[in-house]
Amino acid sequence: MSELIAFVQERYSDIFTVIWQHLYISAIAVIAGFIVSVPLGIVLTRTKKVSQFVIGIVNVIQTIPSLALLGFMIPLIGIGTFPAIVALFLYSILPMLQNTYTGIREVDPAMKEAARGMGMTDLQILLKVEVPLAISVIMGGFRTATIYTISWATLASLIGGGGLGYLVFTGLTINNESMLLIGAISAALLAALADILTRKIQSICTPRGLRK
Repeated sequence: MSELIAFVQERYSDIFTVIWQHLYISAIAVIAGFIVSVPLGIVLTRTKKVSQFVIGIVNVIQTIPSLALLGFMIPLIGIGTFPAIVALFLYSILPMLQNTYTGIREVDPAMKEAARGMGMTDLQILLKVEVPLAISVIMGGFRTATIYTISWATLASLIGGGGLGYLVFTGLTINNESMLLIGAISAALLAALADILTRKIQSICTPRGLRK
């Protein structure tokens, strides 16, 4: 424990730097994934045949091992932060796309028919009925994607993407247990904090009448 504390005191600036890098690449990947996944998920609820094809492709991407996907990025777009963000972006899509698709599809048809009977257009039904009723499920996908992405981002350092993986893998290479533990503990704490924060966001976004 004394060695761990000493390492933090000596290298705290470097530790904060890699934590910031880790948060940066994770946040960019998840936000980009959200921007793509939610509209795409909504569109897919209107095209059943296409939805099965698209979700199938996303599922295939999700099954690719993390190291293999990162390695695949090297000949395509090189090494560094951008390839790491692209890989994390691809991994973040499935939970949000799947939840958006499922949430919208599971809205009670009677609710939509009632809204249509009131004279609402398709767009109004989507924005005032379907999305509010599905928002908890959609944000559940966002929460899952955020936690997973923060965990997967540890591997980004293998292709020069920075982050807490630098401490983990460097600690393994040079047999520095303090460096390894600081990297691993920090990544776990970030994932735990992300879970708490995104759970709160999910609760806020859910209409009051639908909160448990």
